[in-house]
Amino acid sequence: MLITPKYTPQLGLFHSLGDQLDEKHPLYLLANTINWSVFEDAFKKHYSEKMGKPAKPIRLMVSLLILKYVRNISDENLVEQWSENIYFQYFSGEQNFCADIPCVPTELVAFR
Repeated sequence: MLITPKYTPQLGLFHSLGDQLDEKHPLYLLANTINWSVFEDAFKKHYSEKMGKPAKPIRLMVSLLILKYVRNISDENLVEQWSENIYFQYFSGEQNFCADIPCVPTELVAFR
């Protein structure tokens, strides 16, 4: 089932995740260069809004696959590093730091 991303006007008590990062970091720049709506539009037709379990956000899954190939790491290492790396999380569209893994590694296999 396709879910729509939540809009949260107050991202944190003092700063959003993006405010804490170096704006010259390659992943920060790339996150703001990619037109993520192209992926949303292309993939949303494969999801139902009424049936099934709610899916992970499309941007998250696409960004995880991009990071996997750019960093040349396994699915298992990727989800572990994502939970520790604020640049990975910002690239994936997170607004606040999240210490949990974004998905189980097998979900990346299914998304591919």
